[in-house]
Amino acid sequence: MSSWGCPHEIKGICTKVNNLKCDPGMKGCVLAGRYVFAGNDEKNKRFREKLAREAAGKKSG
Repeated sequence: MSSWGCPHEIKGICTKVNNLKCDPGMKGCVLAGRYVFAGNDEKNKRFREKLAREAAGKKSG
């Protein structure tokens, strides 16, 4: 079994997002908009917007 670790997280602190407590998918996180987070609609908002843009682009193209 393997696990994944964020290169921006050091001892529970996100060095990319103003040294805030690491919360995967928070605004500014490298994971935001790229992955779906179970049980959190706010974190999934950017991902749904991205899918909608891609679908609109395929319809017009």
